[in-house]
Amino acid sequence: MSVYDSDQDTESTVLTRRKTKTRKPRMYKVILHNDDYTTMDFVTDVLETIFHKPPVEATQIMLQIHRKGSGVCGVYTRDVAESKVKQVEARAEEAGYPLLCTMEAA
Repeated sequence: MSVYDSDQDTESTVLTRRKTKTRKPRMYKVILHNDDYTTMDFVTDVLETIFHKPPVEATQIMLQIHRKGSGVCGVYTRDVAESKVKQVEARAEEAGYPLLCTMEAA
């Protein structure tokens, strides 16, 4: 039996499948900014504990922040980046440092 039998309508319905592509989430850079009060040791500790950087890499990022005014600590999805910024802010406030941590689109 054919789809186009004589006793059926001559119109046919075309079904199309939509391919759904999963988009990669937008990524954000988490950035630490230099100031005149936060110690280098504190910044290195933040990089090691919050951003899970090995000591050598944490020191390199800390020196970049110190010399150039800011440094990227990592690139994350929006939720993770926001969480990292809040963790840094809380740790800095607890320690009495004005360390600034921001995020921007990568």
